[in-house]
Amino acid sequence: MTKVLVATVKPFAGEAVKQIQDIFDQAGYECRFLEKYDGQEALKAAVVDAEALIIRSDKITEEILSAAPQLKIVVRAGAGYDNVDLSAATSHGVVVENTPGQNSNAVAELALGMMVFQARNHFNGKPGSELKGKKLGIQAYGHVGKNVARIAKGFGMEVCAFDPFVSKESIEADGVEVYEDLEKMYADCDYISLHIPANQHTIKSINYALLSKMKKGATLVNTARKEVIDEEGLLKIFQDRDDFKYISDIAPDNREVIEKDFADRCFFTPKKMGAQTAEANINAGIAAAKQIIAFFEKGDTTFKVN
Repeated sequence: MTKVLVATVKPFAGEAVKQIQDIFDQAGYECRFLEKYDGQEALKAAVVDAEALIIRSDKITEEILSAAPQLKIVVRAGAGYDNVDLSAATSHGVVVENTPGQNSNAVAELALGMMVFQARNHFNGKPGSELKGKKLGIQAYGHVGKNVARIAKGFGMEVCAFDPFVSKESIEADGVEVYEDLEKMYADCDYISLHIPANQHTIKSINYALLSKMKKGATLVNTARKEVIDEEGLLKIFQDRDDFKYISDIAPDNREVIEKDFADRCFFTPKKMGAQTAEANINAGIAAAKQIIAFFEKGDTTFKVN
């Protein structure tokens, strides 16, 4: 019997747990849950005999992989997978997958919600502005970017995107204008929404030089990763431009300084919560379970990321 461990410091919603268990029961797999565990030692002990592992924000390191000699696959229930050491997984012969698209609508709705919140001055009772007629630039047109575009057009926004990895024809088919020059998009838009991954090419790529290109009064929206922001550059642009605004569900390390001096021009959620909806939680969990079964039964590695 194939043994699956669902290890989540931040547990799945109750309905997601039930459906994951049902899926594995029907497949004849043994499924165990390790929830709200205390530290990596607890995870090390639990993975000893696991052949498959489902995680959320949990860190899968060389140490964890070495403690799991039977492990064949790790599925990150969500889009990002920078919490998994991919090179270590590869060296151990472990396939790593994510579940792209399952939480994309939840993240997109949060991005637009934060735009409304900032446009209305944090709902402080003072006159604000509307999103209708404003130009939104989407940096990275993947699953989340596409949903942001869909919702933004419902607000009556003018939508454009920059993504050298997605064909111009594909983006334009959604009624979205394509930019081939990132700096030009930053200069033209009232809002910029980030959806890039954190990797060697993007870490600290949103820097002072790029932010200084932004249109007067523009707002930067980040529901991607904290690491893509050059935080020194972020603080400097706040200091140098009294029209710049930044809203994010990943607070920077210099959050206290920014909030102290520029509270009316920034907003950070208490924790990363883009995917924190019941629907996204259930969708990602179910997708992860089905991908594990497809892997063992059919050798399917469609969503492999290593």
